[in-house]
Amino acid sequence: MLVRLTGRKCLVVGAGKIAADKVAGLLIHGAQVEVVSPRAIRRIQELEKKGKIVWRHRKFSPRDLDGAFLVVAATNSSMINQTVFRACKARDVLCNAVDDPLHCDFFYPAVVRRGPLQIAISTNGHSPALAARLRRELEQQFGPEWSDWVEHVGKLRREILDKRMSAKARRERLLAMASPDEFQEFLRRWPLEGRAATGIAAHRQARRRPSPKSQS
Repeated sequence: MLVRLTGRKCLVVGAGKIAADKVAGLLIHGAQVEVVSPRAIRRIQELEKKGKIVWRHRKFSPRDLDGAFLVVAATNSSMINQTVFRACKARDVLCNAVDDPLHCDFFYPAVVRRGPLQIAISTNGHSPALAARLRRELEQQFGPEWSDWVEHVGKLRREILDKRMSAKARRERLLAMASPDEFQEFLRRWPLEGRAATGIAAHRQARRRPSPKSQS
């Protein structure tokens, strides 16, 4: 499930490196981020100075949960993180206590982002390292060209939905436009400079180039 966070209050308890990473991810999705911690690393301080977050310079209090959509407990103390989790539980607020799967209502997936395309990998907290490795492998498989492809498919979809046709014909058109054949045709029509920018042209040229062994 992907959730829209735009304009929603998301609370991060803690202001160290891990907390800063969580804050950055929330800001990408348009959340209204509040941080609660007596001290903060420079990244958090800079975000406050720029007006991108609200930083409460104190310890966590249950009143901080007022109006919160979700909470990330990211202090360096498992005891404090669990205290935050229990307070959230009492108020029916979703909470993620970092590195503590038993005290998480949701997990952060490793995400491959290609424009509007997002591929999320989760191990349900069992192995973030494995999720990260799979993300790196998928980043090689799904290059930057997929961003333009998804935008292209979205445009075609809107055009099809605007046309008058039977439900069966519409479904067939929608399935056809997302097919592997259509993707390959898109790549053939894709501007050469776009391919060069993403390394596709170089990759294809390397595949056509004879290997040193075959040249001998």
